[in-house]
Amino acid sequence: MNVRTKGPLIETLNALVTLAALLVLAACNNGRPAANFAATDITGAAFGKSLELNDSATQQPRTLESFKGKVTVLFFGYMFCPDYCPTTMTTLNAALAKMKPEDAARVQVVFVTVDPKRDQPKALTDYVRAFNPTFAALYGTDAQTTAAAKEFKIIYQKAQVKDENTYVMDHSTQMYAFDAAGRIRLMIRHEAGAEAIAADLTTLLK
Repeated sequence: MNVRTKGPLIETLNALVTLAALLVLAACNNGRPAANFAATDITGAAFGKSLELNDSATQQPRTLESFKGKVTVLFFGYMFCPDYCPTTMTTLNAALAKMKPEDAARVQVVFVTVDPKRDQPKALTDYVRAFNPTFAALYGTDAQTTAAAKEFKIIYQKAQVKDENTYVMDHSTQMYAFDAAGRIRLMIRHEAGAEAIAADLTTLLK
């Protein structure tokens, strides 16, 4: 399906999310020096504390607790996305390749679909594993997806609707990184390069 999701709405969504993250950063630092991250340090943020969805590979429930012990990168998108999603997943795969193998093995990339109607579990699993066999994917009901997006300040909506199965999803494009203790630590912009992401994830592993 040859469609676009880049445009003014996405840019506005990203600007709003960045502004919110910066406000959170200002509130959380309390005058303390920030760690040396390329991404936005949101340590102590009041959001991103819960997640209840299903693993596309096992179709079993997963929560943030499921990923404790690893540095986790969370990204919301959908399989039919023609631009932001595949480039983000490609960048994350490249970032892992730039890390020491033993460090990369302690990182879990998690893709959350905002289009559970079309992103069926098996296809979703195949999609993320095409970028890297260690990548995981989560899905839920419409209500669960809405709740997860709200918790992580993700905005999404259908656009360019032709029929019930032909549309694009405009959505926020930031990623979130959690440390091994399961605490949200970083907001990573879509534009971040693989080298910067690799450096930040390595720092989180220390």
